[in-house]
Amino acid sequence: MAASRESTVPYEIPADGAAPVRAGIPEHGRVPKYYWLKARLVPLLEELGEGGLLPTERELALRYEVSRETVRQALRELLLEGRLRRAGRGTVVAGPKLAQPLALASYTEGVRRQGRVPGRTLIGLTRHPCPAPLAADLGTAPGEPVWHLERVLFADDERVGLESTYIAVARVPDLEADFDPDSSFYAYLRDRLGIRFGRAEERLETVLATPREALLVGTPPGLPMLLIHRRSLDTAGAPLERVRLLYRGDRFSFTVRLGE
Repeated sequence: MAASRESTVPYEIPADGAAPVRAGIPEHGRVPKYYWLKARLVPLLEELGEGGLLPTERELALRYEVSRETVRQALRELLLEGRLRRAGRGTVVAGPKLAQPLALASYTEGVRRQGRVPGRTLIGLTRHPCPAPLAADLGTAPGEPVWHLERVLFADDERVGLESTYIAVARVPDLEADFDPDSSFYAYLRDRLGIRFGRAEERLETVLATPREALLVGTPPGLPMLLIHRRSLDTAGAPLERVRLLYRGDRFSFTVRLGE
């Protein structure tokens, strides 16, 4: 059965009328064919389990009597949602997303709490004059030396993000010699230098990765990413660091605890 992305099919609405709202099914009960297929693939993913190999596009097209373009569109959405991931030449069921808290805690601590193994790969640790727009955030004068630490973030050997940290050389003069780039930067500041974080300001937005970022993180350039801009202060209220954190939108979600 040939089908285009725009064709629609009826979708059976349960008697209570509530489930279609939660599932994204409009009241008239008709959905694009790729969405109809996507809804039917979800139970298959649950049956296969994490790491399970998905049948080929051809096999899925024959099984559900749809076109291969309909299959591709359904798989694209499941990939973007993080339910599937590419593995070699095939597609497998992805594990649950990492739920990172929006709090003053290191990436290492957040990943370990979820039973995953954190890791980092150093892209670069450079020292250069501080540009004027960054000086106020770091509590230093324009032109004073600052460190730029850039690392790829891993969880269980899977690339999940990119971390870019700026900090004044005056705060951590021996960073290049003393710091293990595979370890937690927060732990280094706390345990080696006695510097503790007091509070931070964060801004979260969605972006598309640049070609360079997509190459480093190992994702297609069109994959939505979660970007966090963070400015941290120490317990005395002095500026400490400016961080740019880029996370894969298909592998991360964020949590925050609210109170009165």
